[in-house]
Amino acid sequence: MTHSPSPNIVITGFMGVGKSAVGREVAARLGRTFIDMDETIERQTDMSIADIFAQHGEEVFRALEKELLRELSFQKDLVIATGGGALVPEENRVMATRTSLVVCLTAGVDAILERLETDESRPLLAGNNRRDKIKALMARRAAAYAEIPYQIDTTGRTVAEVAEEVIALAEGNAPRYLRLPVAAPGGRDYDIALGAGLLAHAPRLMAQRDVTGDVIVVSDANVAPHWSYPLLDAFAQAGVRAKLITLPAGEAHKNLDTIRRLYDRFLEAELDRSGVVVALGGGVIGDMAGFAAATYLRGVRFVQIPTSLLAMVDASVGGKTGVDLPQGKNLVGAFKQPELVIIDPDVLATLPPEEFRNGLAEVIKHGIIADPELFTQLETSGPSSLEALIARALRVKIGIVQRDPFEAGERAHLNLGHTFAHAIERVSDYAIPHGQAVALGLIAAARLAAGRGLCPPEIPRRIEAVVERLGLPTTLSGYDPAAILAAMGTDKKRKQGKVRFVLPRAIGDVGVYDDVRKDEVLTALHSLLPNPSHG
Repeated sequence: MTHSPSPNIVITGFMGVGKSAVGREVAARLGRTFIDMDETIERQTDMSIADIFAQHGEEVFRALEKELLRELSFQKDLVIATGGGALVPEENRVMATRTSLVVCLTAGVDAILERLETDESRPLLAGNNRRDKIKALMARRAAAYAEIPYQIDTTGRTVAEVAEEVIALAEGNAPRYLRLPVAAPGGRDYDIALGAGLLAHAPRLMAQRDVTGDVIVVSDANVAPHWSYPLLDAFAQAGVRAKLITLPAGEAHKNLDTIRRLYDRFLEAELDRSGVVVALGGGVIGDMAGFAAATYLRGVRFVQIPTSLLAMVDASVGGKTGVDLPQGKNLVGAFKQPELVIIDPDVLATLPPEEFRNGLAEVIKHGIIADPELFTQLETSGPSSLEALIARALRVKIGIVQRDPFEAGERAHLNLGHTFAHAIERVSDYAIPHGQAVALGLIAAARLAAGRGLCPPEIPRRIEAVVERLGLPTTLSGYDPAAILAAMGTDKKRKQGKVRFVLPRAIGDVGVYDDVRKDEVLTALHSLLPNPSHG
């Protein structure tokens, strides 16, 4: 029988945690080839790692490390032990987790010190005060290590014991995914799991985080026919009782009447506080299911499985839920942190192309707010993969919501383009989708900023070019700018009676302004007309 090649096993983590010893043991037991990346680089360069650092600097070593990792990613059946910093760069980490089972070994500072006591080959620990250097370097790398899904503490354990655990992961059909941890208020921290094929592993991912109990899956008429049955089947195979509630699709149904019907269905299903509400859908479903979970029985646990690009990169993260009133969007809501967000890019296969483009509007927004490199990628060849694009956009939002979980300051930056967008949606009676409205709002905000001298004229031109390049609208026909301006009067982002605008000062730098005059807003809105007149 022909052997079917298996994905690589990559073992990473801080120096002294046992990567090479464990890797050799795993390779020997599985009959695989073992690669020690540091040893390979030394052999390729005919230099020690210490000499590479001393003669050429760390930057050259990291470049060699990245190229070797890329070469190994095209192979199979390997067990690879990386250097301690190899997967700290995001690009390297994404490349490894997409193609391999990645396991991060950890250990306490005392254990690491003891293991490295006689090791003088570590250039980053040269000199005195090794303990302080280890603690500082571990702190700098902690966030990167935390994103690796599988963590094994090697403190006080034998190489054989750790190897057995790694092999168990490899033989258990463990899903390969990128873990993005989110720190939330009150210790309600949660993970975002990002990886192809994760929908089928939802029960396992939830159980690993002790999110157990009966499940109510809330979906809509567009998504449920495609993805609810594979999800329900996965729960059934895991022995979890799960029921489906299907709601009408669309923003027009995101209201208190629908929430009341959800409460009735929860009661019919006998959902109690030990149960879990799972939102399977786009931003509208996430908002409604999350708001219902926050308020039913004063709160039940909640898991997000977004099925649109827009929800994946924006709406599913940060804990904001809500519904619309006739007077405006999201005027009733609550902060409800999920227990887990599961993002499976495979579900985008059934997303209509126009809906995928709607999600790209939020990706553009995140690039303008805080990631110039992401914006530049959108201007040119794009990120290396769909997962890389999602992860990069997510990191912008994660950083902001962690620093400002309740929108007391910086989180307002995420409303870039949205003051215009929500008014456009409302005046169109939501005939204009959110993503298209955001794209128009980004252009209008940039032109407003340029008109005030906050940014150079090239900024709105670059933003408009990216919007157009990604297939989103750059002009608005059939709606009166004065009516759109009037609709801003009920925007929930008002503060002390003033409408606030988030405006770009550069790509990667935005600010909040509440002193914008109506004539400035009208000028920006008129500029969106196909044949603009600035009357």
